[in-house]
Amino acid sequence: MDAELPAGQDQSQPEKVFVARQPVFDRNMRVWGHELLYRKAEGDLQADVRDDDAATSRVIADGIALGRAGLAPNEKTLVNFPLRLILEGFGFAMSPENCVVEILETVPPTPEVLGALRKLKDAGYTLALDDFVGQPEHTPFLELADIVKVDVLALGEERMGEVARSLGGRGRMLLAEKVETAQMHDKALDVGYHLFQGFFFQRPELIIGRTLCASEMSRVKLLKELADEDFDPRQIASVIETDLSLSYRLLRYINSASFGRRDPVDSIARASMILGQRNLAKWLQAVLMSDLNRTPKGKELVFQSVRRAKFLEQLGRALLKPPAQPDSLFVLGLFSLLDTLLGMPMDQVTKDLPLTLELVQALRGEP
Repeated sequence: MDAELPAGQDQSQPEKVFVARQPVFDRNMRVWGHELLYRKAEGDLQADVRDDDAATSRVIADGIALGRAGLAPNEKTLVNFPLRLILEGFGFAMSPENCVVEILETVPPTPEVLGALRKLKDAGYTLALDDFVGQPEHTPFLELADIVKVDVLALGEERMGEVARSLGGRGRMLLAEKVETAQMHDKALDVGYHLFQGFFFQRPELIIGRTLCASEMSRVKLLKELADEDFDPRQIASVIETDLSLSYRLLRYINSASFGRRDPVDSIARASMILGQRNLAKWLQAVLMSDLNRTPKGKELVFQSVRRAKFLEQLGRALLKPPAQPDSLFVLGLFSLLDTLLGMPMDQVTKDLPLTLELVQALRGEP
């Protein structure tokens, strides 16, 4: 888990989020997708991962929306999954249409793990096995994996061909990873690999975004609700609506390219229903894990934002006939001070969060 902020650091400032994105190419050198990689700081060239669970939770909570910005809806996104998050079903927090669950090489193929992966596969998720070099202990994964990522740098030219021949003809895709030279790429092409990734094509690109941490009270409420297997998503939505950070992150997530929606989702209740009970719970757990040991930010601004949101919602119900989408009016009030809280211009804030034109114009103060 990330370390607490050093003493004396201003914890009311917006928190930066870092994710690295490395492209994956097909045989025609077209971009097939990207792998999202956790980064802890702006200057990190490699991942500084002391906790795989926290790293993947951070990528799910904020990295997918950040890393998929500007990508085509059909481009795939690969996310590394350690043991515990596979067992607890965190893959269900992602979109099965374009997100790939990548099984880390440290995950053992126990019956419990294979059962959890089978549930993901049956639900339409694509599974990828990471860093395969022919290990016999990973054979059980091969029956489930749609993609096998082969470490061609570790294998060398001769063995990469042997592994490709042993895995071929079973309807799965072979991804040559850690391709570092043109010669390695040509060899991988010749022996039948379908996808390619490595420094020869492009090093991981660091993407920097900003987010806010969930307030402590909302976190406690959510943890209590999520502990109940029969929780009501509508109750969860009501808790999210009282927390500016969670509202912003949920709407940014549901409106990201990962879901490929044409119409903006601008209410918390609608976003919760679209995700569904199970996926909402898993997404929230990922967010809460990524925010552990954080302190509340901008308490007074958040308080004022919630007051505005409730006022506009009640005003819409009382004065407008018929009511003009009180849920959207709630969002308008809730996000009205977001530029001040984030330390970013409202124009930039609204670019990161697709909303209806009317809400965007209102937040920007446009007629």
